[in-house]
Amino acid sequence: MIRGFKAQIFCRETNLSKREIDTADPIWIDRIDAFFKKTSHLPPDGDPMEYAAAFEAVYPQPRHRRQYINDAISKGTPCFGHKVLGSLMAAGKVDCVFTTNFDPLIEEAALSANAILPVVDQKRPTVAALDSADRAMRCLNESDWPMIAKLHGDYQSTSIKNTGSELEQQDIRMRHVLVEAGKRFGMVFIGYSGRDASIMEALTAVLDAPSPFPNGLYWLTASASRLLPSVSEFLKRAQLAGVDVAVVECATFDELSADITKTTDLPQPLFDLVMAGRPAPRLVPVQLPAAEARAFPVLRCSSLQIEGMPSAARRIKLSQSTTSPVVRELLKEKGVRATVAALGRELAVFGKDREILDALSSFGATLGGEIELNPAQDSWAKGLIYDVLVRSLARRIPLIPRFKRAGHSVVIASPRDGDDPERTRRDAKMLSNLRSAYNCELTGKVPGLGLPFQEGLLLKLDLIDGRWWCGFEPYTFVHIPRPEVTKDEYLPQPEVANRDPMAARPYAGGDPAGDWRRERWAQRYNRNWAQIIAAWAKLLTNTEDGTTRAFGLKEGTGIDAVFRVFPVTGWSRPGHHHAYFDRTN
Repeated sequence: MIRGFKAQIFCRETNLSKREIDTADPIWIDRIDAFFKKTSHLPPDGDPMEYAAAFEAVYPQPRHRRQYINDAISKGTPCFGHKVLGSLMAAGKVDCVFTTNFDPLIEEAALSANAILPVVDQKRPTVAALDSADRAMRCLNESDWPMIAKLHGDYQSTSIKNTGSELEQQDIRMRHVLVEAGKRFGMVFIGYSGRDASIMEALTAVLDAPSPFPNGLYWLTASASRLLPSVSEFLKRAQLAGVDVAVVECATFDELSADITKTTDLPQPLFDLVMAGRPAPRLVPVQLPAAEARAFPVLRCSSLQIEGMPSAARRIKLSQSTTSPVVRELLKEKGVRATVAALGRELAVFGKDREILDALSSFGATLGGEIELNPAQDSWAKGLIYDVLVRSLARRIPLIPRFKRAGHSVVIASPRDGDDPERTRRDAKMLSNLRSAYNCELTGKVPGLGLPFQEGLLLKLDLIDGRWWCGFEPYTFVHIPRPEVTKDEYLPQPEVANRDPMAARPYAGGDPAGDWRRERWAQRYNRNWAQIIAAWAKLLTNTEDGTTRAFGLKEGTGIDAVFRVFPVTGWSRPGHHHAYFDRTN
């Protein structure tokens, strides 16, 4: 109603036709809101008096307001929530309903519910409005329930409350009924904003009684953070008066009503009536295909399931707060092999205890037992495990781990002059299957450019369907030298210094080895990819006891990161049949 009133005032003040605007269009909504923010035609958006002021500004005469209400109500029908409320009244489970609405939907729903019950079981509601408050007084005095009391009047009444002056003073008899009901019963407030000062004053008066709202006070709202100050103050005073107060968040009246039907026993005819009016569900059960899945085609995933990972790391306490990069740099300067995550004045660490404590003596480092790791909930724990996983996979084989913010990787170590011949032969034997799968050298120089390249993997750690997986993507890394930075260099010094040495150089005209890399992989089809994935999987998981360790520590010297990685990669196949799978060409 407020949105419609604002649109009419906007058109009147700007000399526009209502046909020229669309109140459902966000652009027009923003224009109308901007207009009222710059003018003083109405109270600010959300002000308790906004509704009354807007209604009176559009329809100054009471008879015109009654006609507007009557026209609007003629289009309405009881919703699912109305049918549930009407059935609760017919079943004797709701004694009294107070409403600020003018429509007859509640009583229509109650009458429809009573119509399907035997006459002796029917509980037809008494409807009382401003011009028939004596009915409400009689129901209250004689406990003749159920009753529907319309605090702002009925749409057929000659007296209905809409404007500010009308809403300031509640009818004395209807106010008395509301106050006395609050002294006798608990109350549930559903969808009421608390805009009306007269009603809020009457409710506040209940709190002066010896035992206000004896069965509790429940205020239902779409968002507890959007309660009006008058409502929050009322609830606070009710709590101080000893009332059992609860604020319940509920999206819509229909959703609340659906929940009520699950916990309330309605007579079977009423329950069937309610269910017949239930909105069609958006999600409906479907019969899943039960036929056996086809054996082919099959998709091989470049991922390995992690069957076991560290559940705890060493806790080291510090005398001052620090960050992970600071600690890592200090450990690197001291030549200490460790993996660390800083948590203020604590560290979660994998490595040799004594070496770590000596390196961090300036921070007053002391052992503090162990710290549990929950990578599914804590990002720092996932990052720590991600780091040690990469280190553990590369430790036993000729791989070099590379740790980057954008994602970790491993590359094959290139032979160097002066290497131990026995170690070189051992490494070559270890990489023989991989070299056979690639059918070319795994390290070398890019023809025509002379840039060193190394085959390797981009690694990821992911939780999928409750299982941890190590995903790997084969990639050819090319070492592109960093450019010399001068005063006239348009890139900032820190950005150049932190660039990945293997990455492309967009500031230097793109990736000079991009075409060569694409050509290197262009002729590798499914069979070659399967061989490469299988060779990498075997290389990463080929251990004597089925586990990989980040540091290979002796027992008692510290906490090592131990992983158990399943050697078979993930596979996927279709769970249904499709004609596409039957093609022969």
